[in-house]
Amino acid sequence: MVIRQRRAPFFPSATAGAAGRRRTARRAAGLAAALALTLTACGGAGPAGDADVTLDLVVADYGKRTARSSADYWKRVVDAFEKRHPEIAVHMDPVPYNRLDKTVAARVAAGDAPDIAQTGVFAPYVAKGKLYSADETLSIGTQADFVPALARAGEIHHVQYGMPFSASTPRLFYNKKLFKRAGIERPPVSWAGIERAAAALKDAGVQTPYALQTGPEAAEDETLSWLLGNNGGYVGMSGGYTLDSAENTAALTAVRDGLVAPGLTGPKGSALNRTEAYRGFVAGKVGMVLAHPVLIPMAEAAHVPYGTAPFPRRSGGAATSAGLSDWLVAFKQHHHARQIGTFLDFLYGTDNAVHYAGGQGTLPVTVPAAEKMRADAVYRPLWPFVDQLPKVQFQPMATRSWPRVRAALQEKIAGALSRGGDPAAVLAGLQDEADHHAAGVH
Repeated sequence: MVIRQRRAPFFPSATAGAAGRRRTARRAAGLAAALALTLTACGGAGPAGDADVTLDLVVADYGKRTARSSADYWKRVVDAFEKRHPEIAVHMDPVPYNRLDKTVAARVAAGDAPDIAQTGVFAPYVAKGKLYSADETLSIGTQADFVPALARAGEIHHVQYGMPFSASTPRLFYNKKLFKRAGIERPPVSWAGIERAAAALKDAGVQTPYALQTGPEAAEDETLSWLLGNNGGYVGMSGGYTLDSAENTAALTAVRDGLVAPGLTGPKGSALNRTEAYRGFVAGKVGMVLAHPVLIPMAEAAHVPYGTAPFPRRSGGAATSAGLSDWLVAFKQHHHARQIGTFLDFLYGTDNAVHYAGGQGTLPVTVPAAEKMRADAVYRPLWPFVDQLPKVQFQPMATRSWPRVRAALQEKIAGALSRGGDPAAVLAGLQDEADHHAAGVH
């Protein structure tokens, strides 16, 4: 394998992290993990004839946001799996992404949980004892292969339930043509630099110098990047909410005063949604936007001359990167742990992981897949994003109250950043809501 002949691991801590996770998995997995590993090693030579078990799989359908639809990918994987494992059939149910979490929740509430579901939340299901842990389904080798930061984000009380599937982290995209027109020689490396570049772009006639995506569609993602850039965040070291911290208040105040108030965020101010921001960048009307790698094929198809750079810390240098992931979870209802594990071990094979990430504009969730992508020049535009993966910080997915807190943040954060908005008051209100929801979750 060419990837294994690299002089050093792609992830500096990957060897130690994988070894630690492997030891933990061995202690915790017991007979179930050993059985799953044995099944994987057998190569899937299942008995001929009709399938003994049908797995119910609910996945996200993103439509054709890239040349290859996610539904087409899943169909190819399922077909290949069923050919190798004729004893296990897979019934796939693609659900539009904006309805995915509600669909899964409704099915669980109705007593009709799928065996495997792609979802944005998992903590509420863990609290009700409805999910298998990763130890109970995956082979030890598959568990150890996950990018450590992603694996940790899927843990609750040090037990992994959320299995990362579609990972991403944003970078600062900038339009090279518009930068040249505005006389900007290089991407900004501080918040003051963003403000100066945005002012120059405005003077050059650019409609939206910086596309601030704090409309309700994905406000929590853009907001987290700014908070991290000022040493803030949604939760502290103890796991409790820190929404109204001094660092967070200062961060949002700086965004309001430095970008929104001077009119550097375009016609919609702080109310711009992600879809509109990406569309504006592709149309050549946006100078800078904090975006995920899915924007790359869109920009290239539109022949937009773009560059990317790390999102900067307020005082300068690269900030801690925000991370996103969709998760796969395995429900216990139908007692198909062994068959679920067999399918997931197949799904997380290196070629499958690279194929999905490369085709969907996302990033691989396993170290072998990341190394393989990082060694292939075909994926060169994704390399800087892949390089950010080891140290990303995620939204507090392991906190049961997060979906409600996230909904409140999506609704209110734009108001905090608007001209005349009060970040301190809005964050204090969000903190009160977060504390209330956290206290009310049992």
